[in-house]
Amino acid sequence: MTATEAAATNVPVNAPVPVVSVKPVTLEAPGRGADLQVRISAPATGSELPIIVFSHGFGSSMNGYGPLADFWAAHGFVVIQPTHLDSRTVRLPQDDPRTPRIWRSRPQDVQHILDRLDLLEASVPGLGGRLDRSRIAAAGHSFGGQTAGLLLGLRVLDPVSEKAEDLSDSRIKAGVLLATAGRGGADLTPFAAENLPWLKGPDFTHLTTPALVIAGDHDDLQMSVRGPEWLTDPYHLSPGRKSLLTLFGAEHSLGGITGYEVRETTDENPERVALIQRVTWAYLRHALGVEDAGWTAAQKALAESSAPLGRIESK
Repeated sequence: MTATEAAATNVPVNAPVPVVSVKPVTLEAPGRGADLQVRISAPATGSELPIIVFSHGFGSSMNGYGPLADFWAAHGFVVIQPTHLDSRTVRLPQDDPRTPRIWRSRPQDVQHILDRLDLLEASVPGLGGRLDRSRIAAAGHSFGGQTAGLLLGLRVLDPVSEKAEDLSDSRIKAGVLLATAGRGGADLTPFAAENLPWLKGPDFTHLTTPALVIAGDHDDLQMSVRGPEWLTDPYHLSPGRKSLLTLFGAEHSLGGITGYEVRETTDENPERVALIQRVTWAYLRHALGVEDAGWTAAQKALAESSAPLGRIESK
């Protein structure tokens, strides 16, 4: 085993169990213009299972991010993945009147899921009575990271109303923001300012819910003039209990979290993905009050590694 492999696998996890996955589960969503399609993955055994609602990146769907969803479910989480309106599978035209406010419909999708947990629980054979609804986390990658952030307290200046609305949800107790956009204004490239108006005015001062921010130090999206450092803003600019995992050499797919065989992975690195799997699992168990030993071990493993894949800092 190489030193980098050891850095990933030295983060201890519990033994995996078989996973039951059901898709699509269809939720009626009046006013959305289309029903909400959801995938649910759950461990076949165990009780009092915490919940992760995962928001995909722009264009993806409930079918993506298997390396994360499968791992989390095999190790004790119920993972719920909505397909947002920007998914390529929805085929929403650019001139659709819903397009300018997709950024806002995304957190509404997650809130609709939380409102309908009874129906979702009943859709998975054997899952009834096994959810711990007091332990819910929101996670997301890229555009999905902003979605999760909105549910944790991030506010975005609506390009239509020009107001910053509170879309946070008190049912969500922790989050993981992977490769998530930073500050707007002069930090944006002209392309981002013109084409991604929801990035212009984010306000991190209300993002108080505990969260783990994950950023690659080679993730240059060409959306900010500041380069990869921009993606650490959700950590540095938000108050409250936060941690930052900076991944060395990682680009936007962070080694391949978007899928097992996907073309958009420009920095394929199975050891990095393994580290993300284990660190996020350990962090969420810590932040949701399940246990702290895994998170302590994860921090120690990276700090003591002779060839670390990244570093963790907390405030």
